[in-house]
Amino acid sequence: MWSAIAIIVVLIILFLIYEYRLRKPDQLVLYESDGKIILRKGRFYPRHLSLVLPRTIHSVQLNIDSTAKGNLDIKIKMTLSVALSLENIHKLIKAGGWNTKAVDKATKELEILIESLVREFTEKFEIEELNGEKIYEYLNQKTEISKDKFGLEIVSISIQLIEILDSKIADAIKQQESARILEQTEELNQKARIAAAKAKFKAEEEIALMENQLEMKKFELKNKEIEKEAEIAEKRVKEELKRKQMQLEFESKELELLKNNPELLLLTPQAARLAEASQTLKNARTVVSLSSADLPQSSELAGLFQNLLHNLTGSRKKNSEGKTE
Repeated sequence: MWSAIAIIVVLIILFLIYEYRLRKPDQLVLYESDGKIILRKGRFYPRHLSLVLPRTIHSVQLNIDSTAKGNLDIKIKMTLSVALSLENIHKLIKAGGWNTKAVDKATKELEILIESLVREFTEKFEIEELNGEKIYEYLNQKTEISKDKFGLEIVSISIQLIEILDSKIADAIKQQESARILEQTEELNQKARIAAAKAKFKAEEEIALMENQLEMKKFELKNKEIEKEAEIAEKRVKEELKRKQMQLEFESKELELLKNNPELLLLTPQAARLAEASQTLKNARTVVSLSSADLPQSSELAGLFQNLLHNLTGSRKKNSEGKTE
């Protein structure tokens, strides 16, 4: 009995090992219940009762043969990257079926739809008007179609090349594009030269303005310097006038003193020079000029001095006459 139980346990373990698998982080595990598709959240799942779908991004290269307006053949090379949309997983199963290749099959269906959209779009434009940006914007507006119809989310669309199959038209377009680029380059160069000229003019204008301001500052400083010099000169004149006024007052007082005391005239510098000359030269005659130039105290002081000398000489004559008698 125990051996039978052991055999049953071993068989159950082998069945579990054979049937159950460990879910990888990049996988979605689905199962069907009552007509609804449900996502398994456990780490282990029964492989025969579940559908495993990868969550990785699928990238495909598309080479679309299309035509532009005027029935001109072109070839468009683009890269499409898609991933399954978890919110629209039932649409994915509907488009790709209940199998592990559901994403690939739905992507094939999406490629057919994108090719038809691109052809429909390019037929509306002239060949020189077509560019990758316009096609991208148009397809980007149709991204919701991929979710609603195929359960796929477009991750990225890259327009790599728009090739014109007619070589003559391609050469003409290249020349036209080259001329346009040269024209744009010349316009940019012209704008750059104009901007440089404006910048130079503005710089020169600012320099001239700064120089003018500097000259004005110099002029103001010069005026202040002149005003200071004028103030200093005025102060000097005032000091000189004050000094002369004091000197005049001093001379007036001195003259008044000499008027009141004539004997002080002998103490004047002229009398001192006369006495000194008479002592050093015994036999010499000293002539002293009592002109106004020698007497800076004015002619009045000279008159006083002369009167004093006259009185002295008069008294000497009288004394000599008295002795002779």
